[in-house]
Amino acid sequence: MAGSDPNSDFDQLMQRDGVAPLRHSPRADTGTVRLPPAVLTARRRAAEGSADGLGLEILQPVDPHDPLEWKRDGVQEGVYRNLRLGRYRADARLELIRKTLGQAQDELRHFVRECTTHGIRTCAISHGRGRRTGDAASEMRSALNQWLPLLDEVLAFHSAPPEQGGLGVVHVMLRKNEAQRQDNWERHQKRG
Repeated sequence: MAGSDPNSDFDQLMQRDGVAPLRHSPRADTGTVRLPPAVLTARRRAAEGSADGLGLEILQPVDPHDPLEWKRDGVQEGVYRNLRLGRYRADARLELIRKTLGQAQDELRHFVRECTTHGIRTCAISHGRGRRTGDAASEMRSALNQWLPLLDEVLAFHSAPPEQGGLGVVHVMLRKNEAQRQDNWERHQKRG
């Protein structure tokens, strides 16, 4: 056997014993791919022709045990950490438990608009916590995870801490309304 390839001898021996070599794929398995919200928005708007992109089709289901979390560029890490830890008082609350996705979509649009009009900066949305992917509460969580980044008024959101509702509640931080921005600008002008 001098000069023969040791790998081929080994392969022949293994095949004789009923062992087949593993097939190797040249591509890496990256697992589940999460698309950026901008890509999801473009796809949704193209498919539905919707002005705000809030569709009823769930494009990326969220595991019932994963927290909902997102922040817009420019939101300070310390502010987001305080939201995540539940340190901001929620001045308004929306209950979406036992609502259909269509009802929830309409109520969410109205609720966010009203909160912004009244100068509410932090609110809570109670959506329930699903036990398995595909149940009604899990679909609602996935829909909120998909819808909230598409609303211009939303700066950030995160699932509540356990003592404030846990994975069944999401805390949302909203932009300042025009009056609040003007007041803030005037306050900073007086300092300078």
